[in-house]
Amino acid sequence: MPRSYFWTMLFLILHQIDAAYWKEWEMFHLPGGVQGFLVFNLAAIALVLVGYRHVLLATPQATLYAGVCAALGVGTFLIHAGFALAGLEQFHLPLSVAIIALCLASGLWLLRDLRRAQIHLARQAA
Repeated sequence: MPRSYFWTMLFLILHQIDAAYWKEWEMFHLPGGVQGFLVFNLAAIALVLVGYRHVLLATPQATLYAGVCAALGVGTFLIHAGFALAGLEQFHLPLSVAIIALCLASGLWLLRDLRRAQIHLARQAA
C-alpha cells in the first residue's frame, strides 16, 4: 500500500500545482479566490502527507487515510471529467489530462491495495 499511496499522493499534489495555473478556484467558485485555494491546499496536502506517515508506519488509522487518498484520486478524475463534459476548457493540455488520468489510475491501484490490506487485517483478527 505504501507505493500506491505515494503515487496517488504525488499525482494529487502535481494536479494541485497544475490547478494553480488553471485558476481552479474560479471553476469551483471558492470564496476568497486564490487565498481560499491556498488554504484548501494547505489542509488537503497536510492531510495526505500525514496519511502517508500513517501508511508507512502501518498505524491503525492507515486504512482510513488510504481510503481518503484513494477517494481524492478517483474524485479528481470524476470532477474534471464532468467539467470537460460541461465544456470547460481548463486542464486540456496533454500533461494536465495525463495527470488527471494518473490520479484515477493510482487511486484505483490504492483502492485495490486497501482492499487487500483490509482482507489481511480481517484474517488476522479472526
